[in-house]
Amino acid sequence: MRYQKLTILLLALLFAAGISRAQSFKFALVSDTHVNIGNPTAAEDLRRTVKDINNNTDLKFVVITGDITEFGADDELKLAKQILDSLNKKWYIIPGNHDANWSESGSNTFRRVFGSETFAFNYGGYLFAGTSSGPNMRMGPGQVPRENIVWLDSVLNRTSRQTPLIYLNHYPQDSAQNNWYTVINKLKTKNIQMILCGHGHNNHSYTFDGISGVMGRSNLRAKDSVGGYNIVTIANGKATFEERKPGIETKPQWASVDLFDHHFEKDTAHYYRPSYEVNKGTKVKVLWTYQDQSDVGAGMAIANNNIILTDTKGLIYALNRANGKRVWAYATGGKIYSTPSVSNNYVMAGSSDKYIYCLNAATGKLVWKSAAEKAVIASSVIKNNVVYIGASDGHFRAFNLVTGRLVWDFDQVKGFVVTKPLIYQNKIYFGCWANDFYALDVVTGKLVWKWSNGSSNRMFSPAACYPVAANNRVFIVAPDQYMTSLDAATGKVLWREKMRGKRVRESMGISADSALVYVKIMDGQLLGISTKGDSMQIAWTANLQLPYELCPSAIVEDAGVVYVPTHSGIAYAVDRNNGNVLWKYKVSNCLVNPILPYKNTVYVSTTDGKVDALQGPR
Repeated sequence: MRYQKLTILLLALLFAAGISRAQSFKFALVSDTHVNIGNPTAAEDLRRTVKDINNNTDLKFVVITGDITEFGADDELKLAKQILDSLNKKWYIIPGNHDANWSESGSNTFRRVFGSETFAFNYGGYLFAGTSSGPNMRMGPGQVPRENIVWLDSVLNRTSRQTPLIYLNHYPQDSAQNNWYTVINKLKTKNIQMILCGHGHNNHSYTFDGISGVMGRSNLRAKDSVGGYNIVTIANGKATFEERKPGIETKPQWASVDLFDHHFEKDTAHYYRPSYEVNKGTKVKVLWTYQDQSDVGAGMAIANNNIILTDTKGLIYALNRANGKRVWAYATGGKIYSTPSVSNNYVMAGSSDKYIYCLNAATGKLVWKSAAEKAVIASSVIKNNVVYIGASDGHFRAFNLVTGRLVWDFDQVKGFVVTKPLIYQNKIYFGCWANDFYALDVVTGKLVWKWSNGSSNRMFSPAACYPVAANNRVFIVAPDQYMTSLDAATGKVLWREKMRGKRVRESMGISADSALVYVKIMDGQLLGISTKGDSMQIAWTANLQLPYELCPSAIVEDAGVVYVPTHSGIAYAVDRNNGNVLWKYKVSNCLVNPILPYKNTVYVSTTDGKVDALQGPR
């Protein structure tokens, strides 16, 4: 009897071991390939990795965790897809911030080329789920798009609590990503066992809220002769990581993660979450709140009793100003990052589906639409029944607002346009993602002048700021941390400066009396630069000190109050006269879009689709 029991126990152990062996598998973790049309070594590194993976029959599949390209350009995405199509095993891919923040297609080309920006699949008893990560079309911290979170919800709702889960995202799941905790909280309702990411370009082990995390190295060679990736082995309740130098060697194991059910429902540990203490005791009154089911990546406009918004589901829609209820919605075929403009009961917005739309502001019915050759992610301005808007196809166009007739077409834009243009002194001004800034005749569309910052780095372009003008001068700021004053008539540089110890970025605005250009610097100060000075003269300083700050949204002044957006979801109201903070309110933990003050209400939207109507003290 004792012998039989030992035999049964031995057989059970052998059976369990057999299951364990059957469930063991290897896969490749590739990240940060940064395919770049201007840098052939990135493509070479990826080709070498693909060949190396193909030669390894032990690898069952490949996961690629973002920053597939350097600039999110259509040609870069297509080249990356062409190379990855050479893989002889299944592969799964998600975009990163480089694919989304500078995307000429508004991230639509990624979806079109690769089929999706998320993935979920089962292998070896594990569920692998990956989501996209921005910032999308706006500089700021990372963010999982709202629609990806909704998608993840649907995946997790169909998943058994017992199924072991491995989550993938480009960013580490910590405060480097504005809404990391939203994702973490959802993952913890299931059997989350490990998180994989990229972004940092180096192999690194983490713990995210008690969950083991691993960052994989960049596939780029950097200062080495070849690039590299990671081979991940799942076996015996562990995930082990070995760096592979394609065609050369597999380095010794550098990380090991125990895979087990954490039972987070019993976890009593306290993990850091964003604080909303700023809202306690505030005299700010929230009139209503609206939550979109996708990202809102642009500003708003007033149309009679409604406010008009756009979202990344492709909707142009109206909310009632009084109660926040949706009045109408019009669906386009692509993500929208275009701030709507309104005039004479017409609403204008561009979409990344390559169309420019004109809608009836009262009903949302289509009045007319006009096709571009590529995505339209720029915002428009309207003057004298003419609408002006740039696109990603090298064109900047003017249309008759009522009929949609093309008034003129300037077809010599070198890069793609994302900004809201400025009309000043019968010229229209705008920048693009090719280091150039343009002035066109507003009547004819003829080039008056063009200025270049002289950089070979496209990411230093004066493209994302909303230019302002006063005293025959146009002012711009850019990611190169320079502020530039140009002669409005000739484009001559009047001054171009980096402020010592104060790093300006894309966030700027003009005072109501045109005496100041407001700039928000990365070190957290709000300054007013004189519009008359012969240099970058600080003429006004707010009594406001923010933490490190990246939000590129425009600053606006209304009725003596300066409204300041931040990348942490807080909107500030500052007294124009004395620079004191009148009030502050945290809407969410994601980047604030351009704020819309109107009469006695301030409308604030954040990129995770939250919209609040606020009334603050003065």
